[in-house]
Formats: sequence, C-alpha cells, structure tokens
Amino acid sequence: MTNNDILRRVRYTFDLKDGTMVDIFALADYVVTAEQVVGWLSKEEDSEFLKMTDRELAVFLNGFINFKRGKRDGQQPEPESRLNNNKVFQKLRIALNLKAEDILGILKLVDLDLSQHELSAFFRNPESSNYRECKDQVLRNFLLGVQLQLRPGDAGSEPIAG
Repeated sequence: MTNNDILRRVRYTFDLKDGTMVDIFALADYVVTAEQVVGWLSKEEDSEFLKMTDRELAVFLNGFINFKRGKRDGQQPEPESRLNNNKVFQKLRIALNLKAEDILGILKLVDLDLSQHELSAFFRNPESSNYRECKDQVLRNFLLGVQLQLRPGDAGSEPIAG
C-alpha cells in the first residue's frame, strides 16, 4: 500500500474533511495547506497528485493520535523518516486505543483470522526473533474492518479521492 492510499483510506473511514486533515497535521506541529491535502488524496493519474513521503504520513499519524486521544503536553514525538506497515498499524492501534482482542474482532469482520501470537508479532521490536512483517493484505483488511465498524452501510465502497 502506498502512503497516499493509507491516507485516503483513513480519511474515508473516519469521514475527515480537508480542513480537519489540515488540523490533524497541525496537532503534530506541522503546517500543511489544503492544496497539499488535496494533492495527497488525488489519484496518481490526476494532475494535482502529490506523492506523500513516509515522514509526511508519520506526521499525519502522530497528529491523528493527538486528534483521537488528545494532545499530550510537552515535546511531540519526532516523526519517523521511514515507515513500514508495522509502524502504520502500531500508530493506528494507538490512535484508536485498541487492545489485541479489539483488533482480532475487527479482522474477523473481514474474515481474516489471526491468533493473538501472530498479531503481537507485528508490534514487536524488529530485532526480536518473534517479529513478523505486516503485509499489505493485513493492513488493508484492518482498515477495511475499521471502515465496516464505523460505516456499516458502506461495506462495498472503496475510498475515493478528493
């Protein structure tokens, strides 16, 4: 999954407007314009399309954590310059305040059965022997499961740009 695709899916799932997206970046002490947001949400074939960097997505996800859980006092976490699906999954888990049982329930909504052990492997330190790379399919299914939970009437819908 591309960073732009993840951003589109999060925006659609949580029904975030462009102004709210700008505000979410601001919650992570990062200034973006509405035009940048539109560019990131556009399809690749559109002339206004902007490719989102790992750092920009990390900033958005840090802001999303603040948006969903409240901004903590003091220094904000430094956004990662490199992201992978495991880090994205971890940030979404934190933002949504999900426990393992919650995530497993969300994945069951899209007929993806994981054990608690398999799930915890995604959130381990990459140096751990029990670490497991989170593939696109797992992250995509998690986002779809959250969408089904929050927007049950839109079950067959795909996120759209703009």
